[in-house]
Amino acid sequence: MPWTRIGSGLLAGLIAFLIVVSGGWFFTLGIAAAVYLGQLEYFRMVEAKGMKPAKWPTLVLSQVLLLVSHVNPDWAEAIFPISGSLICFYLLFLPKLSSIADIAASVMGLFYCGYLPGFWIRLRDLGQVPNLPLGGYLPPLDWLTHLPQLPQGLTMCFVSILSVVAADIGAYAFGKRLGRTPLSHISPKKTLEGSIGGLFSSMFISTIGSWVLHWPGNPWSGMLLGVIVGVTSLLGDLTESMMKRDAGFKDSGDLIPGHGGILDRTDSYLFTAPLIYYFTTMLLPWIGQFG
Repeated sequence: MPWTRIGSGLLAGLIAFLIVVSGGWFFTLGIAAAVYLGQLEYFRMVEAKGMKPAKWPTLVLSQVLLLVSHVNPDWAEAIFPISGSLICFYLLFLPKLSSIADIAASVMGLFYCGYLPGFWIRLRDLGQVPNLPLGGYLPPLDWLTHLPQLPQGLTMCFVSILSVVAADIGAYAFGKRLGRTPLSHISPKKTLEGSIGGLFSSMFISTIGSWVLHWPGNPWSGMLLGVIVGVTSLLGDLTESMMKRDAGFKDSGDLIPGHGGILDRTDSYLFTAPLIYYFTTMLLPWIGQFG
């Protein structure tokens, strides 16, 4: 199993790396595929609790939301509430009376598995300079010497992803060695000491990123992103753990051998997405005004 876990992890990591680098429709369709599979896992947990959500309308509307996030992010902001309304209308006209739980689970599925991941698409599109079909991008061979000149969306995605990974690894390493104080009954293995270690690990990576990429206000802007990523990635992890615990699941699925399901691998990235996007598009330009 360890070799299976390592092999599947490396393969998934390579595919993710290529998709992130390419951007454009390659990234958008990759996110859409992951969202579809993750949403199936989500509804599997919901249905295990006896709820009857608007599964297929939510799956379809989430895909529309993701595709539109690439075409025009402003439209996505309009489509999100419209999609929520359509889901409610669908449930209203079913032969069997839907419950509050059915409605809430459906709208949560749209928000959690459709709207939030769309911000990764918006982020990756920032500054994209297509030089491949389907709006894709191929970095120059000497890209390591021109990191600040790469598309902003690409560099921000990598700094953010590496910060999430650092938070995860840091929390595990510090928790293993120093963990004494339980963090939450939702996930008994998580400790306060491990969470603090994960937070500082995330801050360390994002601070290096802010210095290498010459962000306005570095290193403080990098530290701030590290705090945002460290806190929200933990929130995403605990949220998915809470849902699995309530549904009686050990893993959300078994798609990735040795790693569980899509949601098990991506839960830390969901709540981080909108905050990283607005940090990049609103906060960094505002900091830049002060020199």
